[in-house]
Amino acid sequence: MVLLAEYLSINSVDLSEYTRKAEVAVEVEEKDVTTYKSLGWKEVVGGLASGTLACEFLQDTAATKLDSIMWPLLRQVVPFEVRADQAAVGPSNPAYKGNILINGWSPLTGSVGDEATVSQDFPTSGAVTRATT
Repeated sequence: MVLLAEYLSINSVDLSEYTRKAEVAVEVEEKDVTTYKSLGWKEVVGGLASGTLACEFLQDTAATKLDSIMWPLLRQVVPFEVRADQAAVGPSNPAYKGNILINGWSPLTGSVGDEATVSQDFPTSGAVTRATT
């Protein structure tokens, strides 16, 4: 599978035209429940789940463009959706959805001659779901 047309929406705004990378990662805490009856083997169960939406954008500070969309969202919990393709959601193109906290924004990064990019990781707030319809 090669990602050619990934879809990213934050706060119900399609940001695909600015997006170079969108990665959703979820994990579950490992809780140690080992007892003497475990006979020397560690036993674990799942605890709290959490996730991250890691993004890389090509920056655009023009009016109504990326920076003007993201800057006002600081400190807010907003919805997101990521799909491998911009086509409709389906069994071969699931949508990963949830809410993220906009806990930071780096409006100006890069070196001389580089494209202006923004790399930001947003923590999820609440459940991340996988939808196929």
